Amino acid sequence: MIHLCPAYLSVFAMKIKLRVFQPPYFSQQKVSTAAFLILLPISLIALIFFVVYPGDLSLQSLFAPPSACLPSSLANVTSSEADLRILLGVLTVADAYQRRDLIRRAYLLQQPRLAASRVDVRFILCRLTTEEQRTFVAMEIMLYDDVIILDCAENVNEGKTYDYLSSLPRILDAGGRRPPYDYVVKTDDDTYYLIDKLSETLRGLPRVDVYLGMRVPCRSTGSEGGFMSGMGYALSWDLVEWVAASELARQKRLGPEDIMVGVWLNEGGRGKNRINMMPRMYDYPGGPETCFRHGFVPDSVAVHKLKDNSKWATTLQYFNVTQEAPASGDMSGSGPVFPAGEGNRLRLKIAKRILILQYQL
Repeated sequence: MIHLCPAYLSVFAMKIKLRVFQPPYFSQQKVSTAAFLILLPISLIALIFFVVYPGDLSLQSLFAPPSACLPSSLANVTSSEADLRILLGVLTVADAYQRRDLIRRAYLLQQPRLAASRVDVRFILCRLTTEEQRTFVAMEIMLYDDVIILDCAENVNEGKTYDYLSSLPRILDAGGRRPPYDYVVKTDDDTYYLIDKLSETLRGLPRVDVYLGMRVPCRSTGSEGGFMSGMGYALSWDLVEWVAASELARQKRLGPEDIMVGVWLNEGGRGKNRINMMPRMYDYPGGPETCFRHGFVPDSVAVHKLKDNSKWATTLQYFNVTQEAPASGDMSGSGPVFPAGEGNRLRLKIAKRILILQYQL
């Protein structure tokens, strides 16, 4: 049975109605003609894909955003068959609606690159305090199901990271033989991860007592001490469980969050498998080069300090995030050239993108 997302289909229908049926200056004949001209190419494209790719066409992939209809609840994560499961928690604030939307798009476009890995991106907020926040964040949850709201006052260095990490064993049902996630990442909304590179790196590690990130001080050569930069770090699931049960972590939850995580692990004798990702994790280029700030590198895992849209755009362009998009003004003619060797699902995604751009649905 084909499953269509009712919420998104209603929005899709509303957009067609607003654009085709509502303008009062349209006569009934013009309305019918406009509706026919819009629906005909969509029907033809759908028919072509039914004939050419009968076993691969899923209507929800044409009409619904990837995260709106597919089961993405944290409660269902244990049903995943992926051999590597990563929770990437983006600590942000309720009012950062535009930034969350940008980050969602950036990570959704990376999902096709993942092989046998599942990376769930979740936005971590503290309590909502205004009607605007309660309304708009509720809309995000209804559409994307990717927001976790903690029982805390919004903060940076007053325990939010502790609340995030320590709450996960309670939020997630780890009653099965396998943990819900192999790794948990804490990052911020000014950091961009190359999640395929992150997955490749984590897959080769022992998945126990792992603490991975950009080490500070960055020129340290020892295997112990120090901490991983707050731009982003990964903890194996056993360390997340340890943080949740640790009185040491609870008592020392206040203070610069990245330093305090290092303190917990150093004083608790944990995180023996420390993986320093320099120079693959670094700050956005600008100013004198240092051990933590330098030019882009192709094999990057994460780029930090993307404080504005311009820096995000430059970073996304460097990593060719939009290389599959059709050129501006080239919405007609022979259509896109599909990269050699790409599968049918990529073709469907590009076809959907062209429909939305060409007919402004």
